[in-house]
Amino acid sequence: MLFRKMLRDISRHKAQFISIFLMAFLGVFVFAGVGGESVGLEVNSNDFYEETNLADGWIYSAYINDLFMYQVDCLGATTDMERQAVVDSVADFDNDPDVTLHFVENNTISKFYLIEGKKLDINDKDGVWLDKSFADAKGLKVGDKIKFEFENYTIEKKIRGLGYSPEYVYHASSSSILPDFNKIGFAYLSYKAFPTDTVPYNVLNVKFDGTPENYNDILDYHMGGYYNSFVERSEHVSVSQFADEMDQHSMMGGIFPVVFILIAMLILLTTMRRIITHQRTQIGILKACGFKNRSIILHYISYGFWLVLAGSVLGLILGPMTLPPLFYPSMSATYKLPLWEPAWDMSFVYVAVLMVIISLAVSYYSVKGISDEKPADTIRPKAPKVSSSGFIERLGIWKHLSFNARWNYRDAQRNKFRALMTIVGVIGCSALLVCAFGMYDGMNDLKEWEYTQINHYDSKLVIEEDATQSEIDDVADKVNGDEIMEGAIEIESDGTKKSGSLLVLNETDLITPTDYDRNHVEIKDDEVSISEKMAKMLDVGVGDTVKWHIVGSDKWVKTKIDKIHADPISQGFIMSADKLEDLDLNYTPTSIVTQEHVTKDYDGVKAANSMKNMTSSWDEMTESMWLLIYILIFFASILALSNILWVKIYLNKLILV
Repeated sequence: MLFRKMLRDISRHKAQFISIFLMAFLGVFVFAGVGGESVGLEVNSNDFYEETNLADGWIYSAYINDLFMYQVDCLGATTDMERQAVVDSVADFDNDPDVTLHFVENNTISKFYLIEGKKLDINDKDGVWLDKSFADAKGLKVGDKIKFEFENYTIEKKIRGLGYSPEYVYHASSSSILPDFNKIGFAYLSYKAFPTDTVPYNVLNVKFDGTPENYNDILDYHMGGYYNSFVERSEHVSVSQFADEMDQHSMMGGIFPVVFILIAMLILLTTMRRIITHQRTQIGILKACGFKNRSIILHYISYGFWLVLAGSVLGLILGPMTLPPLFYPSMSATYKLPLWEPAWDMSFVYVAVLMVIISLAVSYYSVKGISDEKPADTIRPKAPKVSSSGFIERLGIWKHLSFNARWNYRDAQRNKFRALMTIVGVIGCSALLVCAFGMYDGMNDLKEWEYTQINHYDSKLVIEEDATQSEIDDVADKVNGDEIMEGAIEIESDGTKKSGSLLVLNETDLITPTDYDRNHVEIKDDEVSISEKMAKMLDVGVGDTVKWHIVGSDKWVKTKIDKIHADPISQGFIMSADKLEDLDLNYTPTSIVTQEHVTKDYDGVKAANSMKNMTSSWDEMTESMWLLIYILIFFASILALSNILWVKIYLNKLILV
């Protein structure tokens, strides 16, 4: 009997209960959906890293011989290691794509992950195992031959297999933030495939016990001066970029449950209180007929329980099935993993269970008061609330308010909880919408900041490594451009090391550093400026001295910080060519920037990137974040419409009464 009564009550108040169901469903649906995608990224990448035995760190040195390896092994913390000769090559294609060659000794650490072909054979001196993305872009397949040129050597190898590498989940060139696999790639070869008997090993992949900081300290203490740099796993370009992407997705997924749970529970509480108030006489009759308080309480708490349970379970099922596939096309275009699948996490169940428990508590709170009353008192109608004059009514402004304003104020005074419900609903909807549009504006603002306010050139010409200075100067004159130097550096302060970038400006006004407020920061010829984010990570400021070196060089220099600038992309140093040479470091231009739109090929120029292409790369790079923003706007709009619908239905029923 009570079950049929519950169904009738739900049918009579279907709009409110549908809202409760939808809020419970959407809260869990979005949390489990976006969470399933972000957890899936973490699980898939961790499985990939584990299966390929990704290195804990990389030691870069030009002296990785047997003695060097023996000394690293004697550090105590080293558990495994493998050396490689990593060289930059140019593949034999019309566009001269850059292919990083890894001549491996064992293929036991940071292993090549085979997708197609035969397993990497250390004894095969004629084979090459190629980046699958590069092969797809070039139309290459297993069995084809490919030529590479590097350091005055030309080698031709037969493609034995295609696959991925844990070191290249994210792989972009120095001239672009978005991977272009028609221009870049990587390949693994046996050390026996190197064109000379003596292999110039320059990278040592290591596995170790303890923290990276402790291992770095031990390495510095015992082998300082015998290696160029040490990069821990979390600071590897590919690993850190993908980790940042996962953090963004995880952060977005955590926004939804709180707001949707809050709105669902407020609607449930308001609806149950109104139902119980209208059914006082029925409850009194049930008590008089012998129904116990326990039966009545269970009857009313089941209203919200079944709806919230159904919505939560449906959200748990559909969320991970439907939302993650929306992200995979854009993600897989930028990042390369062998598997893209959503994953399950117990936090999804915890949120669903929490929502059900809160619904029970809310329903119990609604019915507990009347269940304690005697049947004779319950049968009688509840005395209407007495509304006393509020603070506003005693002010002079009260006389000037319209009738509608006075009515709304007094109605809110009599129904404080309903007024609170409306306010909280509006706050929740507004918070999600402000968050969504704030992120929308923020993404556009970062793009405007980087590609309009800081960089004012139209084309950026990337110089070949073997280009002569006369060739560089000749190209700069022809395109009316300015030469700049960019590179990777490692900065250390008080034992903290961070990887960053170096930008050397040679009297150009096509790149103007700014502070966080977008004001121009003038960096004099004898000054060094550090980016604001890098300064915070190193806990340094103007006047402090830091130690740094260019990656690939073992020469460390000390520099005093003179200025602090802000940049949405590059974090590191900016200085003049004169300042760089004062530090006894060579100024070697790596790019030419110009206001002209350059499409012509020049000797000594590897690639020409237009500002239009750079902004397009930014748009493609941030496509998955845009999708998250659109999802946030969509569900925030649903929440707003649901809240408006609930208030309208309530007021219509109030008018009818």
